[in-house]
Amino acid sequence: MPCLNLSTNVNLDGVDTSSILSDATSSVASIIGKPQAYVMIVLKGSVPISFGGNEQPAAYGELVSIGGLNPDVNKKLSAAIASILETKLSVPKSRFFLKFYDTKGSDFGWNGSTF
Repeated sequence: MPCLNLSTNVNLDGVDTSSILSDATSSVASIIGKPQAYVMIVLKGSVPISFGGNEQPAAYGELVSIGGLNPDVNKKLSAAIASILETKLSVPKSRFFLKFYDTKGSDFGWNGSTF
């Protein structure tokens, strides 16, 4: 049940967000080894973000998963999502942070219950 929340200061008007969501979904699913049907991506644009004292294109993300995360997987996820943001939104890889949370199923609600 991976959930990737992405926030960026880039305006998403006129941007093909469907391709970003699709690319992020397939990347997260394949790297973590979970079915795409369980992956959620949330993309928020025009979020006020200052990085390094300026407001040039930047992004912040948090990925929560029930298992599947480890240092090697996290490194691959960071590279994949940074590449998507750089290609699709012109956010330099050096202006993107991604925080990982590995959680227990009992701490994740779905379908009116928990896992």
